[in-house]
Amino acid sequence: MADLLRTATGTWAGDLRGGHGTASTESGALKEARMSFDTRFDTTPGSNPEELLAAAHASCFSMALSAGLGRMGHTPTEIRTTATLTLHKGAQGFKITKIHLATEGKVPGIDQATFQEAAEGAKNNCPVSVLLKPGLEEISLDAKLVS
Repeated sequence: MADLLRTATGTWAGDLRGGHGTASTESGALKEARMSFDTRFDTTPGSNPEELLAAAHASCFSMALSAGLGRMGHTPTEIRTTATLTLHKGAQGFKITKIHLATEGKVPGIDQATFQEAAEGAKNNCPVSVLLKPGLEEISLDAKLVS
């Protein structure tokens, strides 16, 4: 299979505190998501790079967990994951230090231990985890099988 190329754009106009920007994806799934200093460092409505990274990690993990469960012979009804990213301000400036994955899965015919095993595999091997792991202090996981 040939390498897959995925494209997104980011724009910014003005200085850091007073400026504004957008993020968009080639597919159009994300179109000119508004960003500003306040959407990144305060609670103003809009997006920020960390939120988008968390969304990418949550969706990648969910897909990897589904694939792993499928290889084990257990097709999930649903996998729902929330990724919580920590942006820490230290002496050197801002750094993404941690991501916590909280996942719930509806998977017929499986026990919690098997679900946990598959979730750990997905945490360690989904492409976004593999990319981020060397720069993070921690990727943590809570995996819950639900009925």
